Amino acid sequence: MTYNADEFRHVKYLWEDEVADKLDPVENLVYRSNKLGEDQRITNTGGGNTSAKLMEKDPLTGEDVEVLWVKGSGGDLRTSTKENFSSLYEDKLQALDATYQAMPVKGYKSAGEDAMVGMFKHCNFCLNPRASSIDTPLHSMIAEKHVDHLHPNAVISIASCKDQQALTEQVWGGKMAYVPWMRPGWEAAKVCEDEYRGNPNIVGILLGQHGHTNWSSQSKSCYETSLWVIETAARFIEEHDKGEMTFGGAKYQSLSEEARNALLAEFLPVARGLISNKAKFIATVQTDENTLRFVNSVDAPRLAALGTSCPDHFLRTKIKPLLVEFDPQSDSLEQLVASFKAGLEQYRKDYAAYYEACKRPDSPAMRDPSPTVVLIPGVGMIGWGKNKSESRVTTEFYNCAIEVMRGAEAVSEYTALPAQEAFDIEYWALEEAKLQRMPAEKTLARNVVVVIGAGDGIGKATAFRVAKEGAHVVCADLRTEAAEQTAKELTEIYGEGIGVAGTGISSCGPAIGLSVDITNRDSVKAMFDQVLLAYGGVDNVIVTAGVFKAEGADLATNDQIFDLSFAVNVKGGYVVASQAAEIWQKQQLKGAMVLTTSVNAAVSKKGSLAYDTSKAAANHLVRELAVTLAPLVNVNALAPATVVKGSTMFPRDRVISSLAKYDIAFSEDEETDSLRNKLAEFYAQRTLTKQAISPEDQAEAAYLLISGQLSKTTGQVISVDGGLHEAFLR
Repeated sequence: MTYNADEFRHVKYLWEDEVADKLDPVENLVYRSNKLGEDQRITNTGGGNTSAKLMEKDPLTGEDVEVLWVKGSGGDLRTSTKENFSSLYEDKLQALDATYQAMPVKGYKSAGEDAMVGMFKHCNFCLNPRASSIDTPLHSMIAEKHVDHLHPNAVISIASCKDQQALTEQVWGGKMAYVPWMRPGWEAAKVCEDEYRGNPNIVGILLGQHGHTNWSSQSKSCYETSLWVIETAARFIEEHDKGEMTFGGAKYQSLSEEARNALLAEFLPVARGLISNKAKFIATVQTDENTLRFVNSVDAPRLAALGTSCPDHFLRTKIKPLLVEFDPQSDSLEQLVASFKAGLEQYRKDYAAYYEACKRPDSPAMRDPSPTVVLIPGVGMIGWGKNKSESRVTTEFYNCAIEVMRGAEAVSEYTALPAQEAFDIEYWALEEAKLQRMPAEKTLARNVVVVIGAGDGIGKATAFRVAKEGAHVVCADLRTEAAEQTAKELTEIYGEGIGVAGTGISSCGPAIGLSVDITNRDSVKAMFDQVLLAYGGVDNVIVTAGVFKAEGADLATNDQIFDLSFAVNVKGGYVVASQAAEIWQKQQLKGAMVLTTSVNAAVSKKGSLAYDTSKAAANHLVRELAVTLAPLVNVNALAPATVVKGSTMFPRDRVISSLAKYDIAFSEDEETDSLRNKLAEFYAQRTLTKQAISPEDQAEAAYLLISGQLSKTTGQVISVDGGLHEAFLR
């Protein structure tokens, strides 16, 4: 190792002695893992393992025993905590080799080798419930205290070259051994153990097509060795960089950001509809310089067809992406759509042929043959997944694949895994079992729900309700800060998810806050365009935004109140519906829309003439939209009454005015919430159920109307009023 901390150019040196030295040994392992995971050039999301062999007190005997702490299955180095690490008795793990050797059927890719994974839990220390990684035997068999197994782009570049073995010697000067591609498991671990024992001068092993493993007696020096391995490979690649001739040079020019975003806003819902023929997908868009350099290049068709190399990659990206034939300088949107349709059809045929050619007698059934990565010259990359988190990871992994191909082509010639090896990873029984163990998806898990009016009151409660069911929530409001605050609160509850890809708004998590003025069509279109760039489409739209203005005594002076009431409460719903309808038509996926009207639409009373008549018009708008948008979209409404809590329609002055009007005792110095509670209780006593109505009650109805449980209901207005008999339909 020849680099000092300040000499690393291609990785970040993040170790801080003043932090690490204060940690206990397990915490130090977690610290090392987090520091490695912070740098995307070191390993991808969810990939890689770190371990430490530590002395612990056996809880049964009180004796000192050696315990292997290793990052468990499904964990991510960047975000891992102690709970993400398995702990296993090292002596029991070592003893498992006798169990393996006694297997009636053993060997590479054998049922016996796979069965060993189930044996790991018998070695658990202190009943640790964290499932062990498939790489656990690798960490156990390397007889060093600290081991890192990583998937850095620069290292995989060398491991994916046609002359990878010779390059291993050349790049690292004999400090790294070489093991050809082997699927992770017991046999691969044994081969690595043999290399480790037979080469006392090495500090690590290059794993063909995969990544590398390195070790040390100290946690800090293990971290530094990992950085040295990666830095050395990256410098070697840099010395051979082809500059403007990377990937054979440019064949196409990129569109401007404005033109690209306009094209994507038109194309994404079409693509989402076509690709979601079995289940809906969520998109992540990547349009950075490195992605565009690849998709615009001469060599992109050749390299994309070869597929990816690292097994971590194509578990998300499939064996290869779909590269759409498109000339950004001359082709139209219609030509792009036509090329995508043709490419998608051929991709599905090719994938089915790949499955048929490679399947084993016990292979799981063929999965969705649609691509998860779509490349478009001049535009960039679209990654698809069942949710935003998965689509970000998919996109991240193909970002990594592009960097791997760049490095390999700079120093030699890129090679991908053979199709059979790729298939045996993708349809591995252990991977299938992992998929089967995943919890059932929530009702709205693959849906994008736009809630307009999400800044407070019913809209905010609705955003929280649909998020609870797994929805990707667009919190839209006239007040940008209020919308963003709701999205922030949702993110704090549910997290950003994993994956570090996406350009601009497409790098978002499952909730975003946007500004919109529903009386302005340009504002509504701009909002929906942002939604499309963020998630790729729209499934449900819920409008809770509304306005209440009380008229004065002189009716002739109330024209502006009428104009505002109808602009927001009627026209606004129409503008939103008509813009959303364009997206639904392009997607051709079933959708649902909910407008918020009011029981006032059915009850004549004094003091809210403009509001009541506008809500009556909104009721009929619902019926008209239900007819217009059928059969693709269901349109319904919820009609609240007297929702005082959290409503902008009940500011303090209106609450006080109402209390005075109904002769309800109150004090001017009372808290606003106390005053609202008094008014809400008064209203409750006028209902048949004698219960106050909350925003959450309305949110429950809104969720029900988009959940699919009422999929055969459209054109209806559902009253959520506690039972106001005055509002009964006559």
